[in-house]
Amino acid sequence: MRPVCAKGKACISVVHDLQAPRLLFACEGRDHQSVLDFADELKAHGGQPEQIEHVCQDMSAAYAKGVGLALPHAQISYDRFHVIAMAHEAMDKERRAEIREQPQAVSQALGDEPKLVQSLGWAMRRNADGWSARQAHTMHWLQRSTLKMARAWRLKVALQAVYAAAAKANDAAKASAELKGWISWARRSRLQEFKKLAASLSGRFDAVVRGMLDNRSNAYVEAMNGLLQQAKRAARGFKTAANFIAIAYLRMSKLKHLPANPLQPAAPIGNRLVHRCV
Repeated sequence: MRPVCAKGKACISVVHDLQAPRLLFACEGRDHQSVLDFADELKAHGGQPEQIEHVCQDMSAAYAKGVGLALPHAQISYDRFHVIAMAHEAMDKERRAEIREQPQAVSQALGDEPKLVQSLGWAMRRNADGWSARQAHTMHWLQRSTLKMARAWRLKVALQAVYAAAAKANDAAKASAELKGWISWARRSRLQEFKKLAASLSGRFDAVVRGMLDNRSNAYVEAMNGLLQQAKRAARGFKTAANFIAIAYLRMSKLKHLPANPLQPAAPIGNRLVHRCV
């Protein structure tokens, strides 16, 4: 479950079956009413909302409220990609704040060359195996500095390691222990953005841990969102949300019993093809 938005336009909410996988439902809006509408639609097609056992979503409080009202037996897990994206955002905010407020300390640690600082943002976001030579040089000096952004980068990498270990072990107790250790470190880091992230994860701890197990993620949903954005660009945008939803169903719902294609294929005559217009 996730929202899909167009810049300057209304958002739609989409619900996918991650096992099928396919789009089940889409509607305008991104509040708890979207989940209630999905439950009503499910009932109208013979489904039972009480049988849904698991919902993977982002940290939207509105969606969580809707799940509690409409899907009483469903457990929520927070998507791992969303959590890591929050860590990236916290790291970027710390980096930009330090460059803005402590330019001399940054220059002293990394050098005065503008391109080094410029490449720093991309290097901190990427994994080490994706660094260019310039980025590797920049990160070499960053890791040996006492800058706040160096601590922010280490916290981001450590959270990724926590998720990787949880996916490998698939053990709730081990995942809980490692996540508690990371939250404790983030709270003591003296980095405001990571203290906020630690508080957010702590307040949703059980759901975050569930999102670390059994390969649960919204990776398929994010891929389908990319297809939707591609369709939107190809159409130069959609005039209404209803049109956007219709394209979403056609592209991602794996619909059956659709009308036959009115365009006739080329008819073979001998060794050649003859195209006919109807």
